[in-house]
Amino acid sequence: MPENTSVDADEQYTYEIQNVVATVIAEIKEKIDLKIIASAYPDVEYNPERFPGLVMRIIKPKATGLIFSTGKMVITGMKRPTEAPSVVKQIIARVNKCKVDIKNPIITIQNFVVSGDIKCGIDLNKATIVMENVMYEPEVFPGLIYRMKNPKSVLLLFSTGKIVCTGVKDEETVKLVFDKLYRVVREYEVNMDPSKFGEFEESEEEEMLFL
Repeated sequence: MPENTSVDADEQYTYEIQNVVATVIAEIKEKIDLKIIASAYPDVEYNPERFPGLVMRIIKPKATGLIFSTGKMVITGMKRPTEAPSVVKQIIARVNKCKVDIKNPIITIQNFVVSGDIKCGIDLNKATIVMENVMYEPEVFPGLIYRMKNPKSVLLLFSTGKIVCTGVKDEETVKLVFDKLYRVVREYEVNMDPSKFGEFEESEEEEMLFL
């Protein structure tokens, strides 16, 4: 089982961290000339007419960094928050080789994207009626949007019991979210036998994992 996959003690649900997003603020003496970095590394992407940031990919741990002339960065694609310091260190090392002075980065984890399974089907039509803070438009998208207030998070619920969770910033909160969701589904009696619905189109869920 991958390190970023978790199963609760009673196997009531499973979840896996798919993407960790972090922001970085670093000290610079002057605005970074991104053209210099782009010319030094053929593997980076920089098209200022389309996007003001430079895109730099790190191989290990796998991640993508968006670098802006202000010294701010956005790091995405990580599987664990503990990978962020290594990713940022590698980015800064590459930038410094271009004689661009950037140092003292402050890393802030902004978001987890998590996929999960609560091991039961969900009656989305009933959930729309009995649950609060939900939105379900099956003609537009097959998942129900549930905005959990405490812990604050946004979840996509699918009829198979598959879940996509966003808006949390640490794994402890992820577990609290899934614990509460597991209880809520049963308290509102929207759980059902998976055999009562047809084959699930997983492509819709997969498309949401990296938004």
